[in-house]
Amino acid sequence: MQDKYQYGEDRPGNPSVAYTEQTQLRDIEKQLPLRVLSDSDFLHWQTYGYVIVKDAVSPEQVRRTTDFLWEFQGLNQHDPATWNRDQLRDHAMKELNGSGMVEAYHHQTLWDNRQTQRVYDAFVDIWDRQDLWVTIDRANLNTPNHGKRKFGGFIHWDADTTLDPLPVNVQGVLALSDTSPESGGFQCYPELFNNLLAWRKSVPLDRNPWQPDLATVPYPMEFIAMKKGELLIFNSLLAHGIRPNTSTDQVRLAQYISFTPAQEDNQALRDWRVQSWRERSAPQGYAFPGDPEEKEKLRYPQARLTALGEQILGARDW
Repeated sequence: MQDKYQYGEDRPGNPSVAYTEQTQLRDIEKQLPLRVLSDSDFLHWQTYGYVIVKDAVSPEQVRRTTDFLWEFQGLNQHDPATWNRDQLRDHAMKELNGSGMVEAYHHQTLWDNRQTQRVYDAFVDIWDRQDLWVTIDRANLNTPNHGKRKFGGFIHWDADTTLDPLPVNVQGVLALSDTSPESGGFQCYPELFNNLLAWRKSVPLDRNPWQPDLATVPYPMEFIAMKKGELLIFNSLLAHGIRPNTSTDQVRLAQYISFTPAQEDNQALRDWRVQSWRERSAPQGYAFPGDPEEKEKLRYPQARLTALGEQILGARDW
């Protein structure tokens, strides 16, 4: 229903939106005026596959969201003795185990961040169009990766990089805490993105479409430090992942937010998205185990949407 590329079940990617078939985002020639990004921001985005939007949400939004995530996880942010707990359900996508994923998708704070004008406008700049739908995605609260929460980090793509033409999609992460190399967070290979087509010709045809063999990558991995309230938008063809939290007392918090072109003629997908918001249910997919306790459905009310929120969900036409 949502998967134009017929990837099958065991693959990354968010099933709440459909991949699009269009010009590669790095090749778009802007028609709309930039709303948030500068010319240099947009050039960096097209060259290296990511860009950082400063002050995407307010400090108050950050505080409300982080308070909710601690509450939802049943952890005391002021008591590290509560932090080293097992996840409630293992991920079929095994590299995510221990990474601190929070299986919350529809709390008011999450929707408030999605329907923030500056966040939406940044993705309008990226796609060069206004009719966008937001991904229904979760958050991250990654305490130090020690003991039963040991986690080694990973690098992958959320798009099949063996396809021709290559898939077109973007992803995003909203920082809810300042990050450091010790606290972990977003890591990636910008130069691999910049040289992806040439690199593809140098590696075996039967390679893993989702994970690069790093022995074949002649470029450095980079950790992208972020400040809370910043939004990092990245191309799905950028090899990326989560750096482990090797600190003793730092916590990395984030919310995953992205937008793709609205598929208003895809009634099945549109109905599912609205139902997911109404019933406070998670996407069904390889990367999304959901919350076995169904806390969002049982403990929290339905999120209130603005007019923009209804449009980016699909409950209102563009």
